[in-house]
Amino acid sequence: MAVTDIAAPVTPAAQPARPGAWQLLFANTLATAGLIVITLVVLVALAAPVLPLADPNATAPAARLTPPLTDGYLLGTDALGRDILARLVWGLRVSLAVGLSATAIAAVAGSLIGLVAGFAGGRVDAVLMRGVDMVLAFPYILLALAIVAVLGPGLVNALYAIAVVNIPFFARNVRGLALGLSRREFVDAARLSGQGSAEILMREVLPNVLPVIVITMSTTVGWMILETAGLSFLGLGAQPPQADLGSMLGDGRAVLFTAPHVAIIPGVAIFVLVMSINLLGDGIRDVLDPRLKSGALARPGARTKIARTAAPAPAAPGALLEVAGLKTHFRVGRSTVEAVRGVDLAVAEGECLGIVGESGSGKSVTGMSVMGLVPSPPGVIADGAAFFRGDDLFALPDGALTALRGSAVAYVFQDPLSTLHPQFTIGQQLMEAIRVHAPVGRKEARRRAEALLAKVRIPNPARRLDAYPHELSGGMRQRVGIAMALANDAAVLVADEPTTALDVTVQAQILKLINVLRRETGVAVIFITHDFGVVSAVTDRVAVMYAGEIVETGPTAALLSAPAHPYTARLIACVPVLGEPDRAVKPIPGRPPALVDLPKGCAFAARCERAQDDCRAGPVPLAGSGSRAVRCLHPLTAEAA
Repeated sequence: MAVTDIAAPVTPAAQPARPGAWQLLFANTLATAGLIVITLVVLVALAAPVLPLADPNATAPAARLTPPLTDGYLLGTDALGRDILARLVWGLRVSLAVGLSATAIAAVAGSLIGLVAGFAGGRVDAVLMRGVDMVLAFPYILLALAIVAVLGPGLVNALYAIAVVNIPFFARNVRGLALGLSRREFVDAARLSGQGSAEILMREVLPNVLPVIVITMSTTVGWMILETAGLSFLGLGAQPPQADLGSMLGDGRAVLFTAPHVAIIPGVAIFVLVMSINLLGDGIRDVLDPRLKSGALARPGARTKIARTAAPAPAAPGALLEVAGLKTHFRVGRSTVEAVRGVDLAVAEGECLGIVGESGSGKSVTGMSVMGLVPSPPGVIADGAAFFRGDDLFALPDGALTALRGSAVAYVFQDPLSTLHPQFTIGQQLMEAIRVHAPVGRKEARRRAEALLAKVRIPNPARRLDAYPHELSGGMRQRVGIAMALANDAAVLVADEPTTALDVTVQAQILKLINVLRRETGVAVIFITHDFGVVSAVTDRVAVMYAGEIVETGPTAALLSAPAHPYTARLIACVPVLGEPDRAVKPIPGRPPALVDLPKGCAFAARCERAQDDCRAGPVPLAGSGSRAVRCLHPLTAEAA
């Protein structure tokens, strides 16, 4: 088989339109409501000098305790006849200024202490953090009262007191992050480049800590306003005749039963102000969290969202597991990533089906879609069905689908170190997988777990049950993953690139183990990989995927000896052959298309040396006879043509 090189231009793939910060914020309804309220409050407070308001400090004994909605007094008057609306607007101005100022002081001082302590370590860290611990040893409100008692009553002194008692909160948060960052490789590289400690701290560590500082500020400014109002309520903050929300609430305490509006109005204002700031702070936290940049501001659900209009009927009689017309998309901002586009697969009992393709071709998403494991948001199954023994898995209720996970269809994921829990032993995790689906005691579950480890050829299985994942090698962890998948005699095993990160010797052992398990248990295997060398060792049939579609399928031996699709031939040409040192390994030129901007015709046409105008004109169907099928108008073999 000869494959000629082509000079395909390498163009950057279009990326999905990531939502901006404002889009992410406005996607959060509560945060948007908080932003609207706080914006209105701030605008009113800033406009206080130009608004047609009465003098907030002017008393009118004849008009004392006037109820709200009285002519000339929209919100009524207090015990001294002062206009509550005017005092409320000016009080908002004072409370906001004090709260923001205290937050800024606490953030700067606390973050500086945390940065220096975490970066310097040693004695500097011990001295600074012991000082912080001493401050934390006192209840913060009592400490604030003590500081005001020493400095004397007054709004400025209350500001200092609130700032001081909140410094430890910033210091401890920032210190933990700085401690971890100071040992990272990019900091070592900065030291090697000749940067000093202060320069590294400001240029390397601070930018990585800054989002956390901003998040902490946004979520604490409301509490600082509340704490300042509390001191003013006790007479230790704003002093007469100056008004802030806390002092207004304190003034209304004496007439609470005769004129409740004097206390209720500033109380409601404090509630609305603090609540809106906290809601906005939560939204800012979500926006700045890098794990939520996909635009999903909610935790993924228990199963993938189903948005199909109708379910297709099973088309492969006798198949143990069948996937029909599967379409799985990811909603990223305003873009839709078509990760899987109309995939049809079927696997029989005891059969091994290989799914092969480049990274990003949709292999893993196809495998995870079967049992609804694609996270939603942002994932959604837009069309198709998955049938297990004739039952539509996508139509099952959550409880029934959960019961089938692990017992009917089990998974072996690519990286067992990230799927095994680091704080539980191997035995605890295996026993949990067993007891979720079988009503057995701990003793019997441990016996079965030991038998499972022996089945996957782990030496000394009784001892390994008490080991933690990090104490095992990569190959042994992968065997544990296989054992966990076999814990409940699953009929289908989906192995998602289980040998990618393993050395050649361990890879051969894992492949041999899968073949042995197929013969001994009759389990059907869907083996996902990008390596045709692995495919030839374990699979009976192969489905080649490209840009979310199956471009060729057929028996392994026939497909490897005579590939019909140019993409399949290119993949095979990339695999070195033992004993053929002169065989040129030919990479595939160009890049796969972006799944948000797919071409109208064949997705591989831009990289294919056989592409013609009709390949780019429109969709190319998957066509063939018997067990072979190919999605190509100009295939390589005469039989396919």
